[in-house]
Amino acid sequence: MPSREPLRTVLFDLDGTLADTAPDMYAALIALQREQGVPALPFEVVRNQVSHGGAALVRLAFPDAQGDQFETLRQRFLILYSEHHLCHETRLFPGMDALLQAIENLGLNWGIVTNKPAWLTDPLVRAMNLHRRAVTVISGDTTPQRKPHPLPMLLACEQAACRPAQCLYVGDAERDIQAGRAAGTHTLIALYGYIDETQAPTTWGADAAIDHPEQILPWLPAASRLGAIS
Repeated sequence: MPSREPLRTVLFDLDGTLADTAPDMYAALIALQREQGVPALPFEVVRNQVSHGGAALVRLAFPDAQGDQFETLRQRFLILYSEHHLCHETRLFPGMDALLQAIENLGLNWGIVTNKPAWLTDPLVRAMNLHRRAVTVISGDTTPQRKPHPLPMLLACEQAACRPAQCLYVGDAERDIQAGRAAGTHTLIALYGYIDETQAPTTWGADAAIDHPEQILPWLPAASRLGAIS
């Protein structure tokens, strides 16, 4: 159900919610596997782990790596991703650009709250030409705490000049919903994102779940004036 207090801001998780970053992160991971002489994992196995970050992907590809070996692999993955695969195939999810335009046309604002570190987030947002449109971009190292802690959400609301009750947060991981709820925002689960069969999003306590970005439209004030997003 739409919020009782009109929304002023929509905040998005980055990987798996705003943008489909899985192809580029997969490319970096299989490049690392090739360097190490390890058979490449299928894309379908990797995709739904992307929202858990680089460490989770390296652990998936190299389950026996421990300690210094694991850290060396993780750092090499980040280098491959940042220097060679950051934004080759990454795109906004279908329908997302039209949604962002609808938000802007209504005089509302939108932003990003991600656990991705700023040294990866900022160049990616610039490469996608979103840096001048987003009112706030909060990365995993912007504040002392990351999601599921509410602090990143609260800072994003402050920078967007809205109260948490006037904010909607959309994410595809349980920590996204936990962070939004703890901060006092409304929350939606992006079921089109990186959610695997081991997760139970219906138990996360979000206000609702969506299968496509256009389903955010009814949450926006006066959305009926804009019609459906194609």
